[in-house]
Amino acid sequence: MNIHLQELLASTPSAAALDAFIAEHDFPLVDESAVTFVYRGEADQVELRHFVYGLESAQPFSRVPGTDLWLRTLTLPANSRVEYKFDVIREGRHNWIRDPLNPDLAFDPFGANSVCSCSGYQRPDWTFEDPEARKGSIEAIDLESRAFGEQRPLQIYLPARYRPSRSYPLLVVHDGDDYLRYSGLDTVLDNLIHRLEIPPLVVALTTSPDRLKEYAADPAHASFVVEDLLPMMEERYSLISEADSRCLMGASFGGVATLSTAWRFPGVFGRLLLQSGSFAFTDIGNHERGPAFDPVVEFVNAFRKQPGKPTNRAFLSCGMHESLIYENRSLIPILQKAGLEVRFEEARDGHNWENWRDRLRKGLSWLFPGPLWMVYE
Repeated sequence: MNIHLQELLASTPSAAALDAFIAEHDFPLVDESAVTFVYRGEADQVELRHFVYGLESAQPFSRVPGTDLWLRTLTLPANSRVEYKFDVIREGRHNWIRDPLNPDLAFDPFGANSVCSCSGYQRPDWTFEDPEARKGSIEAIDLESRAFGEQRPLQIYLPARYRPSRSYPLLVVHDGDDYLRYSGLDTVLDNLIHRLEIPPLVVALTTSPDRLKEYAADPAHASFVVEDLLPMMEERYSLISEADSRCLMGASFGGVATLSTAWRFPGVFGRLLLQSGSFAFTDIGNHERGPAFDPVVEFVNAFRKQPGKPTNRAFLSCGMHESLIYENRSLIPILQKAGLEVRFEEARDGHNWENWRDRLRKGLSWLFPGPLWMVYE
């Protein structure tokens, strides 16, 4: 437990002493190997609800006798980043809330969570807006899709100083709207291009009205990417035509969509970026991840038996606090045996957009090294 908190609790603290302690500290209280979460208020029970696979998801707080102060200390490895909420229980009613004492929030399509940055974790500087970096532009277009029989909205990122007289590599992104909104992908691209860590890229940002179906290895989605989107991009923008100058990427179910598309159309994309892919499979028996994963398991089982060579180079990342870490680790030797160049990065983080944001620099700069890296191949 935090030493200052121990001193405070040496005797039953007054309300004024608690007020002063809270005013003087940042929360949660982070030490080198432990984190103390603090809640103040009347309740029958308080629980920490976190997103660290391998720990009990509900961690009960202890109330300090004679006060309205509740505490829960967890031992967490250095460099961890944890998203969490509090479950405040009164008269049998549960109320999940963000930590009132912690202003640090992470957002996703379901709302926001409080964030605990453990000892050693620091948000990368290249994820913040750099006033010296020229900003790319984003334009919205509608693509007539034969695969789906309807128009699909796209956003296209063009690098600063885009010129039709030049030819550019292409990056196609699943869940593009969410990568922009929750991972700041446009800012990351601006910064990495400005720093010469990646070349200027043209980026197609796709989205799906039914991602759990379409991203679950749906053949129609693969056709959409390769037969609808790619020809349109090559007609409309000045792109390098070689497969090694094309990259397909996605996170979670978007990772499944990325790998399955490359598997169905091998050699079209020479680069893949797979983040926390939902690569559920079975060796024997049934999976326990729900019906949405049925087509995913069918695809991954088939891929594991006959991977072929869907691409030349793949960068994978996954959080060590995710339930999917085993599945992602197990994919590495299969890809290597198939003849791919593979890099894999693990981080002490969970299944969330800021984890995926923090891995973008290593992934993109390895797949598309810029002049700064002085790479000779």
